[in-house]
Amino acid sequence: MEKERRLKELVTLLNKASKAYYQQDTEIMSNLEYDRLYDELVALEKETGIVLANSPTVNVGYEVLSELPKLQHPSPMLSLDKTKEVSVLADWLGSHEGVLSWKLDGLTVVLTYENGELLNAVTRGNGEVGEVITNNAKTFENLPRQIPFKGNLVIRGEAVIKYSDFNKMNDALAEAEEKYKNPRNLCSGSVRQLNNEITAKRHVNFFAFSMVADILTDAQIEEYGFDNTMTGRFDWLAKQGFDVVEHFSVTRDNIEERVMEFADRIAEHDIPSDGLVLSYNDIEYGKSLGTTAKFPRDSIAFKWADELAETTLIEVEWSPSRTGLINPVAIFEPVELEGTTVSRASLHNVSILRALRLGIGDRITVYKANMIIPQVAENLTGSDNLKLPARCPACEGDTTLQDENGVQVLYCKNPACPAKQIKGFSHFVSRNAMNIDGLSEASLEKFIDQGLIRSLPDLFHLDAHKEVIVNMEGFGEKSFDNLIASIDNARTVPMAKFIYSLGITGIGLANAKVIVSHFNGDFDNIINADVEELTEIDGIGEVLAKAFFDYFHDEDKKNLVDELLKEITFEKEEESGEQTLKDKVFVITGSVEKFANRDELKEYIEKLGGKVTGSVSKNTDYLINNDVTSNSSKNKKARELNIPILSEEDFLNLARG
Repeated sequence: MEKERRLKELVTLLNKASKAYYQQDTEIMSNLEYDRLYDELVALEKETGIVLANSPTVNVGYEVLSELPKLQHPSPMLSLDKTKEVSVLADWLGSHEGVLSWKLDGLTVVLTYENGELLNAVTRGNGEVGEVITNNAKTFENLPRQIPFKGNLVIRGEAVIKYSDFNKMNDALAEAEEKYKNPRNLCSGSVRQLNNEITAKRHVNFFAFSMVADILTDAQIEEYGFDNTMTGRFDWLAKQGFDVVEHFSVTRDNIEERVMEFADRIAEHDIPSDGLVLSYNDIEYGKSLGTTAKFPRDSIAFKWADELAETTLIEVEWSPSRTGLINPVAIFEPVELEGTTVSRASLHNVSILRALRLGIGDRITVYKANMIIPQVAENLTGSDNLKLPARCPACEGDTTLQDENGVQVLYCKNPACPAKQIKGFSHFVSRNAMNIDGLSEASLEKFIDQGLIRSLPDLFHLDAHKEVIVNMEGFGEKSFDNLIASIDNARTVPMAKFIYSLGITGIGLANAKVIVSHFNGDFDNIINADVEELTEIDGIGEVLAKAFFDYFHDEDKKNLVDELLKEITFEKEEESGEQTLKDKVFVITGSVEKFANRDELKEYIEKLGGKVTGSVSKNTDYLINNDVTSNSSKNKKARELNIPILSEEDFLNLARG
């Protein structure tokens, strides 16, 4: 009875982990732990002869939950059997020729072409029925909308987001917790959007890995120009305009060498992958082998055997975020893994931390999931003596343990916690505000985690924490000196930029400039102005006026401003000279050459009395675009409305009067 009980326990646990990972973007166990438990379940099912209806060894996937239309696949999409041993691959291949390719880590998509046109695109779904994402697929960056072949074509492939694109998108985000978790999750969400405009911005690529060509006769195969082999079909698909998954022909004798070549490249490979796929090159032979209840017998997956290293847990660092979530991070004695030195790994949440029974000084094993992401694999000591922090490391406010979908997570209860104010800190130091270089959100988070920053005025006293900062990851003497120099430069700031830096609801830099100009730079008059006075200013309506008034009449905000004024002085505004652009409305598009950036051009226009807006309308006087003859949407709109399109040279001639 013990084995049967354990079998049921494993089914429940693995299904829960899969649902959390694929549907809730939450990890409740590591990949290594999942694989270990899965293998244990397979062994138990074989030993007992019991296979439950909801076993993950039977079910291919969960039911589709989105509102996208559904469509049944032409043939079931089965998972692949897997191994971590190269010797198993060699034995499986035997005397046959094989094709070894990347196992891409994105979202599997089935494409159907008819008469050379993309007819539909469907996600894998549960293997039998998928979601129709045809409109989204048409925005994939490398997917052909038309192909030379005019017959019926059904192919399978992986939609992925490259690491280079993923990193660029993350770098462009303003808030730390807005950062995307990984390329696979982002790709899955992007492909399944209801609005394909969002998909188009996510740089999704498609790589074909097989053809569903059972309907083709030998005559048709010959007519269409490929032989009945995997390599032949890959070559033919490439001629049709598809990017195909990178692949190599292998035999039993050279497969180990090929696997090692793939392994050497995984760290720098731009396309996410979680292993390799080995298939028989002879498609007819592979088909003749049939399938099991879950696996086809013509292919097998290879997952990287994780390189484990034993080390000692030094501490668990608790990292707060703007959402209030406090994440545990394992800090351990440095070890070499996959060619790099590793000393920290996310523990994700309290449930994982407790499952590992961690304690300071424990001997643990660590690995890199998919040879990239550091993870704790096992605790060899199991002292289980870690206490959850009762106080938030950023603000010393009370913490609370919460249950979210069966996962325990730790939160900070303090609504004024500086970690929750990361957006405000980031806005304050941004280029159009105080313009403090060297304070990215990542750096701000580190300073908050260490308790170096709790309010905005603390930014001006980071020089007192030199020893701590120069020893932080990503910092050193030079970067510290550059940061302090930038902070000192920010101590003299235009009044409008200071007002904008405070993050008053609705008050942009242009509004702030108008307000400063209206009151002739008298800061006392500005902060004491009532709503009626403010609404007299052009462009300041009652809503903005009330938000501005409320900010400077909030006691805490007034105290904050008073503290900041002890650190800064206002830059004297230069005489603007002749207002050659007075009341003229401009829109700027495209790259600039004679100014450092668009913001500098915008400031120049405003200095001469003009105004800059974001879109072309009947109220626009001029569109500035160095590519005057382009057919961009703004150029087209300007031509429709008979609005002059100026190059920078044309604009400067206009500005000089």
